[in-house]
Amino acid sequence: MKTAFARVAALPVLLLASTSALAQEAASEGAYDAAAEIAVQVDRIETLDDGENGIQAVLVRSLTAGFKAREAQDTGILKGRSVLVKDNIETEEWATTAGSLALAQNYTRRDAPLIANIRSNGGVILGKTNLSEWANIRSNDSTSGWSAVGGLTRNPHAIDRNTCGSSSGSGAAIAAGFAWGAIGTETNGSITCPASINGVVGFKPSVGIVSRTHVVPISSTQDTAGPMTKTVSDAALLLTAMAGEDPADAVTMTAQNRTDYTQGLGEYSLEGVRIGVMRGQIGNRDDVRGVFEQSLADLERAGAVLVDIEFEVNTQMYGNSFTVLLFELREEMGKYLASIPEIDGKPTPRSLTDLIAFNKANADREMRWFEQGIFQVAEQTTDRAAYEKARENAVRIAGEETLDLLLADNDVEFLVAPTRGPAWVSDLVLGDNFNGSIGFGSPAAIAGYPHLTVPMGAIEGLPVGISFFGAKWEDHAVLKAGAAYERARTAKLPAPSFKRWKPAE
Repeated sequence: MKTAFARVAALPVLLLASTSALAQEAASEGAYDAAAEIAVQVDRIETLDDGENGIQAVLVRSLTAGFKAREAQDTGILKGRSVLVKDNIETEEWATTAGSLALAQNYTRRDAPLIANIRSNGGVILGKTNLSEWANIRSNDSTSGWSAVGGLTRNPHAIDRNTCGSSSGSGAAIAAGFAWGAIGTETNGSITCPASINGVVGFKPSVGIVSRTHVVPISSTQDTAGPMTKTVSDAALLLTAMAGEDPADAVTMTAQNRTDYTQGLGEYSLEGVRIGVMRGQIGNRDDVRGVFEQSLADLERAGAVLVDIEFEVNTQMYGNSFTVLLFELREEMGKYLASIPEIDGKPTPRSLTDLIAFNKANADREMRWFEQGIFQVAEQTTDRAAYEKARENAVRIAGEETLDLLLADNDVEFLVAPTRGPAWVSDLVLGDNFNGSIGFGSPAAIAGYPHLTVPMGAIEGLPVGISFFGAKWEDHAVLKAGAAYERARTAKLPAPSFKRWKPAE
């Protein structure tokens, strides 16, 4: 049993048995019941998540979820559906650790507004998922999917392969069938990469659609939470449930086109829709190109008009964005830590400086595999004038001079590119092995524009996704385009093996 499960170990074991009884009763009635679905998911978690070769995606789960599902069966738009939550988002039941032992006792007893919205819309919070510690912002040498709290999350399609970061547990959990939906967070690629590599749908909404209050932060400019699900329609439903204004997060008060994102998904047609193909961002792998070309052929058969685009990215935005992340990490983390209630009078970290000191004092557990170089640089990034200039440059280049320009100059409604290549072998000693030539997600992340990834096939049994990009606040349109592609897709999607990868015979 994982240490994290000990947080609920004191609850009566009889509750779990009762949940299974509810499921059997519902099944005997011959009708769908949320409790029955959750019972199946709990069984999968118990069978596939723990143990030496377990996925290690779920840190802690509710033992009363079946009862809550039955109560919520006729409530709101989610009607008792189960949702797993990345462990940098506060829920009233459990500690919110961001994967770090420094926050192992961070029981704030608060629901983040996005969680409160999910509950009020009939969703059942099933548990918390592992993540790349501190959402992968501690070090350049990290291994995605690892945290000191949860260990290394494994890819259900090949357990020796990586889950990408930082919403690794959320992506793996959905691929493994541990919940109906999951919540991830993204600063730059942390929803879309795990979704692509685990073979699920992931949507990074425009920054401002979803509240960030009571979410462990990196960047007020780029952070957002978003849904991870099996299908685009499910992602649209979960986004509808979690979105909303929040006076404590000012950018949510400026959001445009917030709506029921499920409307029109099934009827939307790609006939005559012009889509820009980012040829320069396909990357250097012929196998990725082959799968992507099949997805383009599917789009054409669905009536889309494809427009090839060759574009030289202004790389200045990357350096500017990194300055923004460093400056905002120090400031926003300090604000968040200052908001944490004291636990039984015990001191808690109140600043990035405190976290750095904690890691040094606990280096054997926290820094065995990689250090905290980014934390240390962020602590020294204090020049506000330089930050403000970098922020203006980064957002302008990524938005107006990249995405807006490409959409307007090529008269296209959307842009597409492969999301990422296939999953690499996890290596705690050497760290991640990203292929940086594949994908076009950074401009949308830096500018705060919507980015959807949808499974498009596999390479040697390892999933890969296709990305859809649109203008800011055009989240609904992007979801509709993705749903239309999903219906037109001809590629066979792989089922998780829950085994080590081996070549296809």
